[in-house]
Amino acid sequence: MATNTTTRTTDQVRDAAREKFADVADSAASTIREAGSHYVAEPAQDIFSLLRDYAKDKPDVAAMWAFGIGIMVGWKLHR
Repeated sequence: MATNTTTRTTDQVRDAAREKFADVADSAASTIREAGSHYVAEPAQDIFSLLRDYAKDKPDVAAMWAFGIGIMVGWKLHR
C-alpha cells in the first residue's frame, strides 16, 4: 500500500513540475518575443532613418560610402 501511495505522490509531483516548467517556458517565450520586437526592430528602424537623413543631407558622401562598401563586398565575394 505504501508503494502505491508513494508512486501516486511522485506522479503528482512530476505532473506539477511539468506544468510549472511549461508555464515558465511560455512566460520566457513571451518575454523574448516582446524583447525581440522592441530591441531589434525599433533600433533597426532608427538606424535606417538616420542613414536616410544623412544621405539626404550629404548625398555625395553617402554615395562614396555605398560605392566603397560595394567594392569591398564584391571583392570578398569574388575570392
